[in-house]
Amino acid sequence: MPLGARITGTDWLEGGLTPADAVAFARALKDIGVDFVCLSSGGVSADARPAMVANMNVPFAEAVKRDAGIVTRAVGLIATPRRAEAIVAGGKADMVALARAMLDNPHWGWQAAKVLAADVPRPRQYLRAAPNLWAGAAFQD
Repeated sequence: MPLGARITGTDWLEGGLTPADAVAFARALKDIGVDFVCLSSGGVSADARPAMVANMNVPFAEAVKRDAGIVTRAVGLIATPRRAEAIVAGGKADMVALARAMLDNPHWGWQAAKVLAADVPRPRQYLRAAPNLWAGAAFQD
């Protein structure tokens, strides 16, 4: 079973944690057997003022992947299927994790597969709600 750890790429504070610190920490985690790191940022101080923009943590994941040689997962306002795919296909991170996007839309994965022309198997109990069996699945108001 893979073991991962979430680390910060920066804490967005003057004199605080930097992307270089994230690389050093990721190297140390890799040395003790951690399989991947998930790059986040901020959240450690009310004084922090992160740049709340799409893909905000992707540069940290990319730097850690390149410089620490460990599998990375990016987070940070990644909301669209094509954006998530571009991060992985572009080699900026090995994985993406979605939080708000999936809380907002629990069907995000199936809809992303449709956008990206992929097929995701559904559990047997959900087959009746698949678009090829239920016309309402494609209903858009």
